[in-house]
Parts: sequence; C-alpha cells; structure tokens
Amino acid sequence: MLYRIFLCFVFILFFSNCTTSDFKNNRINTYSDNNFSNRGFTLVYSDNLYNEKIVNKKLDERDLIIFQKNLKKNSLVKITNILNNKSLIVKVGDNSYYPSFNNSVISKRISNELNLNPEEPYVEIVEILDNSSFVAKKAKIFDEEKVVANKVPVNDINISDLNNKKIVKKKVITKNFLYFIKVADFYYNETALMMLERIKAETKIKKPKIKKISSEKYRVYLGPFDNINSLQNSYNDINILGFENIEIIKND
Repeated sequence: MLYRIFLCFVFILFFSNCTTSDFKNNRINTYSDNNFSNRGFTLVYSDNLYNEKIVNKKLDERDLIIFQKNLKKNSLVKITNILNNKSLIVKVGDNSYYPSFNNSVISKRISNELNLNPEEPYVEIVEILDNSSFVAKKAKIFDEEKVVANKVPVNDINISDLNNKKIVKKKVITKNFLYFIKVADFYYNETALMMLERIKAETKIKKPKIKKISSEKYRVYLGPFDNINSLQNSYNDINILGFENIEIIKND
C-alpha cells in the first residue's frame, strides 16, 4: 500500500515538473493550426533602414520577396493588405534581423501593389504549405507577377497634360485605429489563467485578458489600443516572454 502511494506521488511530481517546464517554454496546451499565419504591421524596406542597421539585409525595390523570421527561405506565402483585401503571392527571402514589432519586411513594389497605408501597414501573412499541386500553381503565379513587377516602374504614375504634370495619388481608405495583441491561444481556460499570472509576474503588463473563442480555444490578449505607440510599447513588453507568433488583431 505504501509502495503504491509512493509511486503515485512520484508520478504526480514528475508530471507537475514536466508541465511547469513546458509552460515556461511556451509549449503547454497552446492552440495552433497546421500552417503559419500572422497578422501585424509590416516594415517597408528602404536603404535608410539598412544604413541605420534596423534591417541587416537588403531588398531590391522591385522584389516580390519578403523577410519573415518564422519561415524558411523560399517558402511561398500569401500577403494581404487587410484594410483593402488586396493580396499577392510572394517568396520568403534570406533570414534577416528586423524589429520584433514588425511581422515582416517587404519591398516598395509589394507595398505599392497592395496599396498599403504607410501610417497603418497592416497585413496578414499566410504560409502556403508544400503538399499539393496548389503550390505549383501559386509558384507559377509568383513567377508571372515577378515578370510584371520587373516591367512596371515603381515610381508614381505621371500624366502629361501639355504644359502640366499631374500625379495621380492612390486613395487610401482609413478606419479608426483600434487593435488588440493576441498573446496566445490555449485549449484550456486553466492554462490561459496560468499565462495571465505569468504575464503579471514577469512583465510590466497588469491587465491581460482572456476571451473564450470556442469550447477548446481560449485567447490571452492585451488591449484595446487606440494609438500605435501604446500598441508597440505593450508588444515589446510581452515579447520578452519569447513567444514566436504574437499577433496584432484589428478591431473591425
């Protein structure tokens, strides 16, 4: 009898230690999909960013290539301007350093094609999995888009009118700035509550929240934020916990 009690105690202790260790490494009961996706603010590349060492790799302004630290080089992704629903198929370039607040670095060509608002460059990046003919089709689309991109100049469109030149400016649809930070999704509410306590104990953030998405999906989030400075500050605060896929979600 005492032997059985001893074995049960050892089992519980072992399980508890494993759970604590996994939680600290951000692996316990996190809810995840098969392919990588992330919503956040992209960074439009310029040589100034490289010269100031904000980005450590160069991008040609005509490239249909992005830097994305979570994905392997040459991965195909769909990048979408969430504010107007325009999208492109692009490839992931070399592994590059860039600010953790940004979910990617893109070329000027991609920014123009997506008609991004420079004040709110909010995009979604979705990995295209390498498991079907769908990839081959999208790779063909990528190559076709790249050919078009190389033929079309990057500069603004000028319309000559005898004596005058007018610049046609693209209209940008603006909405109220209101965002949340999705820290992580969990299968169990108890695990989400544990994460709330960890955030309070290990960061400057004192009011993290939980939202029940479904019966098996509980989201730990921060916000809302009505300006980019407070959003970025909180993002940087939560980023010290080392999560690989913190997302920024717009309140529609």
